[in-house]
Amino acid sequence: MNTKVTLAGVELKNPVMTASGTFGSGAEYGQMVDLNKLGAVVTKGVANVPWPGNPTPRIAETYGGMINAIGLQNPGIDVFVKRDIPFLKQYDTKIIVNVCGKTTEDYIEVVERLADEPVDMLEINISCPNVKEGGIAFGQDPKAVEAITREVKKYAKQPVIMKLSPNVTDIAVMAKAAEAGGADVLSLINTLTGMKIDIHRKTFAVANRTGGLSGPAIKPVAVRMVYQTAQAVKLPIIGMGGIMNADDAMEFILAGATAVSVGTANFHNPYATQEIGAGIEEYMKRYQVEDINCLIGAVK
Repeated sequence: MNTKVTLAGVELKNPVMTASGTFGSGAEYGQMVDLNKLGAVVTKGVANVPWPGNPTPRIAETYGGMINAIGLQNPGIDVFVKRDIPFLKQYDTKIIVNVCGKTTEDYIEVVERLADEPVDMLEINISCPNVKEGGIAFGQDPKAVEAITREVKKYAKQPVIMKLSPNVTDIAVMAKAAEAGGADVLSLINTLTGMKIDIHRKTFAVANRTGGLSGPAIKPVAVRMVYQTAQAVKLPIIGMGGIMNADDAMEFILAGATAVSVGTANFHNPYATQEIGAGIEEYMKRYQVEDINCLIGAVK
């Protein structure tokens, strides 16, 4: 039985990976989860300089999910290279570094720093607010998506995954823009913009007012967007958004995802990724599927 999948020439032992921002850079979960059993670990977003993130409170539970407004807090590329890469290199799993920035130059600086580091792929988080364009996320304008993809590709030594924002009118337009810019892989969806109000304190539940909604509540939207994207472009897709178990993961794979990322599930079940990997194997046995690749995009 073959569970191996390939993303832009990088072979993963199985299609299960972590979603950026929900797994740290592996060390927090390494004592509970056998990282060797994951297809890849996707790190928390890394910027060119340390980011303090947003004021607290930054997380709120919602019906069927959660809202976060962490603000991409991270220690910066220097600490990441010195501390996190050596930790992850101890394990037999692929390393995907999520890159964030406020300007195109920020992204390029991180991508250049990672060029000679032993990491396998780069995931570019284009849901970051573009400060030069008045704070509109890079990923909400197809011209900006194509332009930043093209710039990053000029400097990247590793394959480039563009992580698409769902906060757009037509995800297929954004996917085509990333493909036109030279992206190797697409990952989607990032969080949906949401809000929660604390009715007892009569104020916003998170200090930032809005935050990113994740968890089971967004899964039907995510599956639909992965399917639409798979019909629109020829690039491999990493699907994510509310995957809590293997059945959820299989929906994404059948919709057209080559691999899946598990995010919010990690917070209440640290073993989620490992269990989902085992569950996919059980699914394949139950339906006598010899090769996972036969299932990718099987629903037309």
